[in-house]
Amino acid sequence: MSLSLPTPVTRRLDAFTGRWTMYRLTVFLLLGITAWSFVLSFAGALFYTPAALAATAVTAVVSALVASRVMGLLFRTRPQTDSSLITGLLLYFLLWPSTEGSALLTVALAAGAATASKYLLVWRGRHIFNPAALGAAVLALTGLGAAAWWVAAPLMLVAVLPAAALILYRNRLLPMAGVFLLAAGVIITVRMIAAGETLPAALWTLLASYPVVFFAGFMLSEPLTLPPRRLQRLAEAAVVGVLFAVPLSFGPVFMSPELALLAGNLLAFALAPRTGIRLRLRENRALTPTARELVFEPVRPLRFQPGQYVELSLPHGTADARGTRRIFSLTTAPEDPGTVAVGLRAAEPVSSFKTALLKLKPGAVVSATAVAGDFLLPRDRGVPLLLVASGIGITPFMSQLRSLAAGGGPDGTVPRDVVLVYAASSTDELAYAAELLGMGLRVLVCTPEDPQISGWTWLGPGLPDAQTLAREVPDVASRAAYVSGSPAAVAAARAAVRGAGGRSVRTDAFLGY
Repeated sequence: MSLSLPTPVTRRLDAFTGRWTMYRLTVFLLLGITAWSFVLSFAGALFYTPAALAATAVTAVVSALVASRVMGLLFRTRPQTDSSLITGLLLYFLLWPSTEGSALLTVALAAGAATASKYLLVWRGRHIFNPAALGAAVLALTGLGAAAWWVAAPLMLVAVLPAAALILYRNRLLPMAGVFLLAAGVIITVRMIAAGETLPAALWTLLASYPVVFFAGFMLSEPLTLPPRRLQRLAEAAVVGVLFAVPLSFGPVFMSPELALLAGNLLAFALAPRTGIRLRLRENRALTPTARELVFEPVRPLRFQPGQYVELSLPHGTADARGTRRIFSLTTAPEDPGTVAVGLRAAEPVSSFKTALLKLKPGAVVSATAVAGDFLLPRDRGVPLLLVASGIGITPFMSQLRSLAAGGGPDGTVPRDVVLVYAASSTDELAYAAELLGMGLRVLVCTPEDPQISGWTWLGPGLPDAQTLAREVPDVASRAAYVSGSPAAVAAARAAVRGAGGRSVRTDAFLGY
């Protein structure tokens, strides 16, 4: 579900966070927190000296970068600089700052172990463990050192809190973080009150002296270790929160934040699909002048639900800041196991990933690291639907509608009460128009000019406002509404549905495209 923020705030946040990939945004925010730590140190408001902070930061980051280059040569892959920077910066906040050679050596070893885990502890292209947490845990388990989590300092919260909130908002993981904070916070607060603390003092200590905010924002949210479904992620957050807060021990090993996260990673790994995903390109076809559909044949059957997305991985030598992995909505129905397709915008300027993807010839094989998402229709097929698509946001709906049509009669129509609102910048940009026409849907089309498609109702340019939507769909309150498209379009459409009386609205915003 989308957040109930005022539309202008939502648009600004989406515009800001969507300018970069998740990795690049994380690097920028971690660098901002790092700069703040130096400000506090120079002001004498942090226990550690600027020299100790600088030595630790340089050692962690350089070690991670060097280790990444070495592992890349060994495994003949192109290392991702942003990923290495994130690992080094996270370890900077986890390990004791020092200028002593032996302490810096342990920092370098942790960075090396963390980086090696990205290549060695991997299953089907996905990390099993959070690299930074594993690097810190290796030090503790070998007796070489221990994580300090010194980022949990009262004044550090000034930078950590907004940065963590931005990351969680960008990744749509605020509910997951909330479950973790609730589980860990209740246990820790009760323990402190039992020890004689007042409730306000206990809550302040929780936020200012425990690394719960940093942990939720930058550790728990690591994307390559998350399970694929929302409820699974909430379950993982609850388990990690309990382990984080309860002082458990197993012989000489005591529970720590990093061990709690690694245990959660194991749970997520158990919940994730185990089968490798390899897709062989069959066809690259034009949907519109600015959109393409890539049709693949899965090497092995691919299990997914209509409305989910696939994360494709395509290493290429000229990767830009957007990296070598991208998420695309699946457009085909799971009832056709021999075909998997994705739709994407191909308008200039395109990323290096899309350029490499669109240059692939039929027969080329692409790997995928995950199938996930919760943009799913109600199981009760008697619930009427309102689908609102803007531009390429039609793609997840195509998977859902194709699946519904596959379960209907031989005429290819959709045996369900569906109203589709479809907005595009021009008639030429109405992807799948002919196929949608054959499904027998009620379609409200929004384009600058009337497409004059028999049976479709033209509403004019742009998404309809609340008044227009209420007039055209008077029973909107009884419909389960789904909205897909760019962040700005999703925010506008969601507001219109709410204003027209809609109650249930699920959204699927395409960030960073």
